[in-house]
Parts: sequence; structure tokens; C-alpha cells
Amino acid sequence: MAHQAGEQWPAPRPVPDTCETQAYLQDYAVLLESLAVPSLVVDHRWDVVMANGAFETLFRGVRPHATAMPGDNFLRFVLFHPDAADVLGEHEQGWCLPMLAHLRTALETYGHDQELQAIRRDLAQDPLMEAAYRQGLAHWIHAVGESATRLDGAVRLLLHPDPRRGPTECRIVEETPQVLRDLGHRRLSMVLRENRRPAAPVRRPRRPRGPAGHLTVVRTPEG
Repeated sequence: MAHQAGEQWPAPRPVPDTCETQAYLQDYAVLLESLAVPSLVVDHRWDVVMANGAFETLFRGVRPHATAMPGDNFLRFVLFHPDAADVLGEHEQGWCLPMLAHLRTALETYGHDQELQAIRRDLAQDPLMEAAYRQGLAHWIHAVGESATRLDGAVRLLLHPDPRRGPTECRIVEETPQVLRDLGHRRLSMVLRENRRPAAPVRRPRRPRGPAGHLTVVRTPEG
């Protein structure tokens, strides 16, 4: 989330898996849990290393999914879970297309990573998602600018399950201490802002189970 498309992520420096490192991570999990805003730590694959209770609350209503639960791999959740747009407002422009850009950057940097390659293969199984990745992403970036691919500092819409919040803007903030950075991790927090939207969210009908792709802004060449 913290890097714009095309920006190379530095390879993580090797860090010994010492007792001190494990103790640090345990203590960091306590710190994470103390935060009132949804916060998670991810690795270069977007696997979720740890997340706090506010993050779990935000996504508590999503249905079980074999490969795309938000607490397992956040990139897969955004791209493939049929309930993602029920929580991540303005899903295509605000979340899906930026994350496609981050997938592209990750593949440029970690091209031999098996999990990233598996995500790419799953993407290719759906014509709309594949068209978005191959053609639509470049057109979208050209139209809105590279800055739209950044998630660190971006303001995004959440459809919070708490009815007192409903549609709520959040600012995504990355604050990653050096120990996490050396491990190839980063921490991302969704800082909820004062509600500037109508209190009652407009919920779309839940998507039926089926193909992973659910973009509408990008059409296949035949569409």
C-alpha cells in the first residue's frame, strides 16, 4: 500500500530469527492491539503477519472464502473476495485498481515468488480481471496519475459494519519500525475520520459465488 506503481521495493535485509526478534514481534502485537483503528502488518506478498481487533471488527461480516480472507492475504481479499466491496467502498477505483498496481510492482521485484505467481495465475482465470491488469490499469493510471496508486496517505472509503459509522472515510498511514522493515514487513493503519457521509450505507446485494473477477469499469476487448 505504501509504494506507488513502478517504484521498486528494496529486498529485505536478512534478519536472524532470534529469540529477541520473536520477543519484539510478540510485544509489537500487544502494541498493535492497543490501537483503536484497524491496523495490520503485511509482508511483501501481502500475507497478513498480524492484525488487531479493530481490523477483525471491520471485516467481521465477510463470508468464509477458501483463499481470500482479509486476515490471511489482504491483496487476495481486495481482488478476489466477493464481499470485498461490501466493506471497501468505491472498491474498484479506491482499492482494486491500486492493488493491481501494487501486484504489478511486487511481481517486478519478486518475480519468482510462488505466492505472487499464484495470485497472478488466479487473476488470469477471469477475463475482466485480466483485462484490467493488462490494459485497464495503464489507461487508469494515465487518466488519474501515478499518485492515485499510492495507498500510504490516501483517503479511502470504508463501509463500516458499525451502524453508527456506516460509510466512513479513512486515511491509510504506514508507520513501519526498522525491525519490521528489516524483516520485509510493513504496518498499515486505517485512521477513521469524522463521518462526512450519510449515516446509512447503501448496501448492494451480495455477490453470488462464482468467478473471482468483479470489475465493471474495465471491459474485455469483445465487451
